[in-house]
Amino acid sequence: MTQQVATSHTRIDGHSRPEWVAAAVDIGGTKIAAGLVDASGRVLHRVQVATPATGSATDMTEAVFAVLDLLQPHPAWNSARWIGIGSAGPVDLESGTVSPVNIPAWRNFPLLQCVRAHPAVEDRTVTLSGDAVAMAAAEHWIGAARGYRNALCLVVSTGVGAGLVLDGAVRHGPSGNAGHLGHISVQFDGEDCPCGSRGCLEGLSSGPAIIRHALRAGWSSGCEPATTAAVAASARAGSAAAIAAFDRAGRALAAGIAATAALVDLEIAVIGGGVAEAGHLLFGPVCRHLRSYASLSFTAQVQVERATLRTDAGIVGAAAIAAAAHGGGLTGPR
Repeated sequence: MTQQVATSHTRIDGHSRPEWVAAAVDIGGTKIAAGLVDASGRVLHRVQVATPATGSATDMTEAVFAVLDLLQPHPAWNSARWIGIGSAGPVDLESGTVSPVNIPAWRNFPLLQCVRAHPAVEDRTVTLSGDAVAMAAAEHWIGAARGYRNALCLVVSTGVGAGLVLDGAVRHGPSGNAGHLGHISVQFDGEDCPCGSRGCLEGLSSGPAIIRHALRAGWSSGCEPATTAAVAASARAGSAAAIAAFDRAGRALAAGIAATAALVDLEIAVIGGGVAEAGHLLFGPVCRHLRSYASLSFTAQVQVERATLRTDAGIVGAAAIAAAAHGGGLTGPR
C-alpha cells in the first residue's frame, strides 16, 4: 500500500545502510526528467521529455506518465522500492497537490494521486517534495553543499526556487515550501508576477526574465530562437544589453541570498539550474553585488558556489528524500 509522507525536514546523515534503488521524477517548467538512483547517489538511468507547460492538465499527466514508461524497461526498475517526486511549486505535502506558478493547468493538482494511478507504480511508496528542496537535498548529500550545516540551494531556470539546509537537515517546512525564494519581493515597484505579487526575484533573474530584459534593452537573437543561452553567447561577444541582463539577474539573486543569510545565518549559497550554465556571466555579478548587500559581518562570510550535480540534482534529491523518509541510508559517493 502506498502512503504519503509529509515531514518538516529530512536529515541526510551519510551513514551506511543497506543498498537500495529509487525511482525519481523532477518536474520543472521546461523539462520533466526521471531516473533510477542508488544509495550512493549514482544515476543508473535517466530519461527526459519536454514539459507541456502551456498545455492541459491531461497533457501534463501524460508527460509524467511518459517518463515513468521510459524508466520501466531498465533492469533496475524492478528493484526500485520508492518513487520520489520533485515538482515545481508551490506544493502541498499534506494534500499531495501542486500548483506550479509556471504551469497554469496545474492548480491544486493531485500529483501524488496521479502518480499512484500509473499501473507500473503498484505497491511502491510515493513521496512528494518541491523541486528546489530536492535539489538542496542532492547538493547537501553529494554536491557543493556537502559538509555544510547551513546552506541555501537555488534552482535558477524557467523559474527560481530554493531549498534550505539548516542545522544539517533539509528543511521542507509544514507545507513543503520553505525557501521559496523566487517569490519574495526584491523590487517594490516592480512588475506584476503570475504568483499574484509584484517585483518577485523570479521576475528579475529567471531565464525568461533575462531574455525579456535583454530584448527590452535592444538585444536581438537574429534568426535564432531567443534563449538564455543565446543571450549568454551575445554577452560573451560583448553585447551591452546581454551583459546588463545578466548583471540585473545577478543583482536580484545577490539581494535574495543576502536577505536569507541575514535571517538564518548561512554558510554557503549553491546555484544550479539552466541559467547557471552561463557560468561567470551570472556568478560574477552575483558575487560582486553580494559584497554590497551582505554587509553584516556574519552575512559577508557566505560563500557562493555552482551546483555540481547539474541537471541530475532534482532526480538525485527526490530519490534521497524518498529513501530517507522510509529508512533508506544515503551512503555517499564511492
